[in-house]
Amino acid sequence: MTHPLDNPAWASLTGPHAHLAEVRGAVRRYPADMSPFLAVGSEPSDADWDDIAALSGTGAVVSVAGATTSPPAGWEVVQVIPGVQMSGAAVFGAPDEEAVRLTAADVPEMLDLAGRTQPGPFLPRTIGLGTYLGIRRGGTLVAMAGERLHPPGWTEISAVCTDTAFRGQGLATRLVLAVAAGIRARGEIPFLHAAANNTGAIRLYESLGFSLRRRPSFNALRVPANEVVSASRTRP
Repeated sequence: MTHPLDNPAWASLTGPHAHLAEVRGAVRRYPADMSPFLAVGSEPSDADWDDIAALSGTGAVVSVAGATTSPPAGWEVVQVIPGVQMSGAAVFGAPDEEAVRLTAADVPEMLDLAGRTQPGPFLPRTIGLGTYLGIRRGGTLVAMAGERLHPPGWTEISAVCTDTAFRGQGLATRLVLAVAAGIRARGEIPFLHAAANNTGAIRLYESLGFSLRRRPSFNALRVPANEVVSASRTRP
């Protein structure tokens, strides 16, 4: 790895988020109710894949970040999503007076909003990954954005979403800039990911100063049954 953003989940789980990591051998993962990301080096060994299976459990669907090689026999590729990674090196953000910091008490509303708008994985403990900001209208949470992966020197902006009834008002723009301002205040640089086909979001991020850095794929894999792993190889 030549740059923290080349494998940001690994850089996070071995760096600023190491205290959150569940560890087995050379494999790191976030708690399952916090994030689906599991990270390894770029070329995991057979032993690493065994450790991924042991950490995740038979039949679990996991997102294995960082691996550049195909999984062994028995692993099912459930989904492959072409994506983009965008650097915010030119983005400095701006605080927003209407944006409020969300807390554990807001998680039910955050889960509801994320469930309706589908910004990506948002789980009961995702809020523990960093700062999340929201905008309320009439007391109801209608938009939010926050921090997810945290490689050294960088912080990912994630969970950017707006209730459909309040879109077109610039709320997502304001929240992205507000989160970016908080990241910059710590002396770090914002970055983000998006699905490659989410052209509307990509255009928005470009208009704010984010630029394309690379094009990763987000892969979801199903852990095989133990007997399938055992039949495919014998671990020393």
